[in-house]
Amino acid sequence: MLHRLLLVLALIAVPAGAIADVIDARHFEIAQEEDGLKVSADFGFDLSPRLDEALHHGVPLYFVVEFELVRPRWYWFDEKTASDKLVLRLLYHTLSRQYRVSRGAFYQNFASLGEALRTMGTVRDWTVAERDRVKSDEGYVASLRMRLDTTQLPKPFQVTALTNREWTLASDWVRVVFTAGRTGSASK
Repeated sequence: MLHRLLLVLALIAVPAGAIADVIDARHFEIAQEEDGLKVSADFGFDLSPRLDEALHHGVPLYFVVEFELVRPRWYWFDEKTASDKLVLRLLYHTLSRQYRVSRGAFYQNFASLGEALRTMGTVRDWTVAERDRVKSDEGYVASLRMRLDTTQLPKPFQVTALTNREWTLASDWVRVVFTAGRTGSASK
């Protein structure tokens, strides 16, 4: 009983921002189509108070969605078949009071941070590998994760990010085992 009470008191003493520093990978699907392997995924997350403050003071936040495709082999090391990265940028414009999500040269504006984060967390029909990269009826493991890229922050913030947990925001790797020619998915 005393242990439970101490656990509850410890959780109350922890600031809310220290707990909410995880990106939740809710859904991940990979499908082989005519033009290649396509990935769809859903991530859910909120910004810590420090990240929110930095964003509202003009610091752009870069997020990276990383993909890896591996063919397991029993006789040797696993073969890395494909890998790709998707870079997303979140920026707040003080004068227009809008959030901008950019992917390469394409961008979209949002009135609220919640809308911008939902859009950033939604990946649809992302071509990660050409069709000829996978062999028919072979088994593969596809892995996906999303994280805040602290290397893209201004230098003073990079130093702070090394020592402060509030600047760490990442999901665990989500893995899907699938056979070429079929669809594989994982959901929470």
